[in-house]
Amino acid sequence: MAMAATVKVVLGSVAFAIFWVLAVFPAVPFLPIGRTAGSLLGAMLMVIFRVITPDQAYAAIDLPILGLLFGTMVVSVYLERADMFKYLGKLLSWKSMGAKDLLCRICLISAISSALFTNDTSCVVLTEFVLKIARQHNLPPHPFLLALASSANIGSSATPIGNPQNLVIAVQSGIQFGDFVIGILPAMLVGVVLNAVILLCMYWRVLSVDKDEEDPALEVVAEEDVSSHRFSPATMSHPTSLNSQEWNSTLESMNISSSPNINGHRNHIETLRSRANASESEIQKAPSEESNPAGNSSPPKELEIETFAHTREETVPSKWVPPLNGFQNGDHYTTSEGKEKWKRVLWKTCVYLVTFGMLISLLLGLNMSWTAITAALALVVLDFKDARPCLEKVSYSLLIFFCGMFITVDGFNKTGIPSALWDLIEPHAQINHTGGIAVLALVILMLSNLASNVPTVLLLGGRVAASAAAISSAEEKKAWLLLAWVSTVAGNLSLLGSAANLIVCEQARRAHHFGYNLSFWSHLKFGFPSTIVITAIGLTLIRG
Repeated sequence: MAMAATVKVVLGSVAFAIFWVLAVFPAVPFLPIGRTAGSLLGAMLMVIFRVITPDQAYAAIDLPILGLLFGTMVVSVYLERADMFKYLGKLLSWKSMGAKDLLCRICLISAISSALFTNDTSCVVLTEFVLKIARQHNLPPHPFLLALASSANIGSSATPIGNPQNLVIAVQSGIQFGDFVIGILPAMLVGVVLNAVILLCMYWRVLSVDKDEEDPALEVVAEEDVSSHRFSPATMSHPTSLNSQEWNSTLESMNISSSPNINGHRNHIETLRSRANASESEIQKAPSEESNPAGNSSPPKELEIETFAHTREETVPSKWVPPLNGFQNGDHYTTSEGKEKWKRVLWKTCVYLVTFGMLISLLLGLNMSWTAITAALALVVLDFKDARPCLEKVSYSLLIFFCGMFITVDGFNKTGIPSALWDLIEPHAQINHTGGIAVLALVILMLSNLASNVPTVLLLGGRVAASAAAISSAEEKKAWLLLAWVSTVAGNLSLLGSAANLIVCEQARRAHHFGYNLSFWSHLKFGFPSTIVITAIGLTLIRG
């Protein structure tokens, strides 16, 4: 592609530079507006500077990628509600045989969950579990946090839904889901093993802690924390409603918070729970009883409301509430609790089946974007309630960031600068010989850490594929897979190389009671040798 006019080249470069600075350093002091606003600013400047037209800007937005990203995020939200990630967290500590076994488990579980549910989601959910388990065993969290972030990046390379850059590659290349997995899976598996071995070698002495040195009291607290971890709850659709289920959860929290006197308060809690259920039933009966006063044998509505208010305020049980509808309070509570439990189990089973069906459909080669959207909407319908709380958990800022990035990168491509640079590199980066693969991998590695991996894929993807297609169609497919592998593993090089790294770092720093600061240099000390070794060995295992 020929270079554009000088004015367009200069203005397009300025717009892209602003986007790059804000994407890599979202809190830069002179313009701390963040990545999402930065991508929109870059897109707007591309249009204002007339590097691209408004119609070209709209056309640059890749809707299939956005649809696939949205669908996978919604599915992940419902999997979190179905306790999938809580079960993964429990696997970390189940029958653990020491610190080294724990580190290997983190590597394996992080890699598998990232391949299926994206690396960012896995890191968001598992970071706090890892911190709590490290606290339980009186171990420094540093090696375990590194294992989580690095294995999440490596594991996410194996599937098109593992990370955003793979989504872009899968859609633009047209490679089927199953072919993508088969091409990268061997490199991913070997990479995860190598990553665990490197971590064990670097932190062997730190992980060699005798079981006798652990704090038993701390272990009990951590077990409770691990089993009860959840995301922060979403905003309720009707925050003023107060039903029996909310009363039960509130009373449970009261029971837990008063654990030092648990034996003395248990009967009081059960009485309050029974009264809440009874009083709610009385209030619900009030309208029908008013319409038929002759057949009414219950107290008047005013007395029922007064009784309900009294039940909420009193702290010591003083009155006996008569049984309603032929049920004793305990029997009524047990029956409703059992029904709710089975409904919950059935709903969770449906969530897992829909997710499994989505993965099977993707392996069969169905359209990835619409398959993910269909699975997401199936879960919304099965939930049979207002979907707003779940949809609010979707990262719409990420979708907007992608829109701005598509426009900005497309404008930069139209300046002709990327094509000119690729013309210089292409003769030395042919993938039909070892030297060319090494040069191409080095370029991708450096650019992924300088400009981030998704922009790197958008800038290089089409050019690398076209160069390889001139050799053979098999080489074209291999070029796309090499790009996916290197751009993903490159995220392990430094703390700023991947969003998953930043998520783990930020989650660890903000964790309540057991926060930990993972520094840039401590990450680089491990990340640099690990990335070079794993990338090099993985390149020999990629098959087109």
